[in-house]
Amino acid sequence: MEQKRYPIGRFLFEGMTAAQQEQWIAEVEQFPHLIREAAVDLNDEQLNTPYRHGGWTVRQTIHHMADASMHCYSRFKWTLTESNPTIKPFHEDGWAGLRDSVTAPVEHSLAIVDGVHPRWAILLRSMSRVDFERQFYHPEQGIQIKLSAFLSFVAWHGKHHVAHIRNLREERGW
Repeated sequence: MEQKRYPIGRFLFEGMTAAQQEQWIAEVEQFPHLIREAAVDLNDEQLNTPYRHGGWTVRQTIHHMADASMHCYSRFKWTLTESNPTIKPFHEDGWAGLRDSVTAPVEHSLAIVDGVHPRWAILLRSMSRVDFERQFYHPEQGIQIKLSAFLSFVAWHGKHHVAHIRNLREERGW
């Protein structure tokens, strides 16, 4: 079950080199292509299939990635324009259970991802090393999070959910 839940392993941040910074920014920029590729030609029955027992459907996962992209992009902007902001967490399972996440065409969320990620990459490439040391406070986790660690998480998060969809496709022969 651990492999299905964390197909690329659990998130771990061990610092950020200049090369990792550029790699993670490239992964943020490439995410729209990767999620579209993972979802290409899936029909409604396939989109409504959970990627694991007790997990979200492919449709919910794609809508989650649009929701998360908007939140994460905003967290970068708040942190760059405010001093140590407290972010507003979102209840991911609650959002994934709302009607739009359960029934809306995935194209709506793919379009959001298509719009947010290129802009986000421009912002990320404009940031200095000092900017990546800026931090926000996450009230649910009770910790300060540096933008360098958050960039690493965002890159991991995209690959994590794309792997869910790809692994399900492979398992089912889609």
